[in-house]
Amino acid sequence: MKQEGKTIKEFVQEFKQTARGSGYEGRPLVEEFRRKMSETIRKKLIEAERPPTSIEQWYKCAINLDRHWRESKREKERIRRQWEQE
Repeated sequence: MKQEGKTIKEFVQEFKQTARGSGYEGRPLVEEFRRKMSETIRKKLIEAERPPTSIEQWYKCAINLDRHWRESKREKERIRRQWEQE
């Protein structure tokens, strides 16, 4: 399982379902999540001033980062369309 074309929120839900029966917990679970998520999001979270440590922090921070990135992308597109209409 990898994030690929899914939003991080979709990936987190899928990952949680798979993780329930995996036997992974703690640090190994975090490592597995990091390994399978988007490289871009992973890199930004690792380089953050306060990188997440627990799996719940990783889920929350990744979802927030992805949401902000998608909002920014929509705003840029909206501004581009406005610019083209002028």
